[in-house]
Amino acid sequence: MDARTLIVDLAGRCGFSVVRLAALRPTPRGEALDRWLARGRGADLHWLARGRDLRRDPRDRLPGAKTAVVLAVAHHHRRPPDPGGRTGLVARYAWGRDYHNVLGKRLRRLRALLREHGVASWGGVDTAPILERAWAEAAGLGFTGKSTVQILPGRTSWMLLGVVFVDVEAAPDPPDPRDHCGRCTRCLDGCPTRAFRGPYDLDAGRCISYWTIEARGLAPEALRPGFGRWVFGCDVCQEVCPHNHHPPEGEEDAFRPTHAWLDLDRLLATPDDALLERFTGTPLRRPGAAGSSATRWWRSATSATTAPSTPSGARARAPGAGGPRGGGLGARAAGRYAASVMARSRASASLTTAPSWLTASAATELASRAARGALQPCDRPNRNPPA
Repeated sequence: MDARTLIVDLAGRCGFSVVRLAALRPTPRGEALDRWLARGRGADLHWLARGRDLRRDPRDRLPGAKTAVVLAVAHHHRRPPDPGGRTGLVARYAWGRDYHNVLGKRLRRLRALLREHGVASWGGVDTAPILERAWAEAAGLGFTGKSTVQILPGRTSWMLLGVVFVDVEAAPDPPDPRDHCGRCTRCLDGCPTRAFRGPYDLDAGRCISYWTIEARGLAPEALRPGFGRWVFGCDVCQEVCPHNHHPPEGEEDAFRPTHAWLDLDRLLATPDDALLERFTGTPLRRPGAAGSSATRWWRSATSATTAPSTPSGARARAPGAGGPRGGGLGARAAGRYAASVMARSRASASLTTAPSWLTASAATELASRAARGALQPCDRPNRNPPA
């Protein structure tokens, strides 16, 4: 059995639905990442600059590596109906189990099988210093769209990537040189916070996903109206993409929509330890519960400005402008809910429905913001939820 056939066969046995190969060389687009970071597009994602040399050439980690094996798993499932009420939207990739765990387990199994056949390897998912989308494009596994998302033309962008580098030569797949975006700018035009400075140029500092998952602080006030009901990530640039109009039905049980919508009332009432336990094994655990103290809840509640829900894909009217462990899903959801309660009631500092962690000074500040019209309710259901 030749090396290519062996690799593809083993990858299929490990649960990877798409396998493509590329001859190893210095990482494609490595310099593009450097330019992107130099322009400040990475916001506070300083960890992207770490491991730069390894990202540029994986042979620094695996001397003798000759082939990049790019692997994909589709994760699309249809979004359940909008439950209405005080609920928040979650990005599709985070509906089920944490893909880092799911794909990581499969990659470890694949590497073990390769080792049994005398093949040395190294790789990982997006937590490793690997430019997985650049290698995917080099291996002919789709193309990078103007939204910077990897897309299988005419099929889907709802996929998760992993890369394994091996020390054997295997016949590569040809890259696809065609431009499958053409004149389309739906992703750029649809972004609620105008996070794209231009085609292929995402400014993380304006991206909803950055602010709801990665950032330690709160989003600038000018950006917040565009958040709508997104409380963890954002899928708008993929939802509007023509290549996703007829995505394949989901086959991966691990990514079924267990947490497609979050009940903010329930989230608010759940203690930190119980919240972390509830989200164990899911991406929703990444930002932490809410921080471990009422201080973070208060900080989020008094700083968050909540807009009436906006249909998915609609552009926000308002213009706007660290560390991987972010400010907390619970904190942001709590902030939205507390703001909504205050805006609805225009209550005083003695707000009887305020949760126990909301101190008198916090309630006073919220009441003041509500009186100035700085807070708006967030419980209007989305009339046009994504499919």
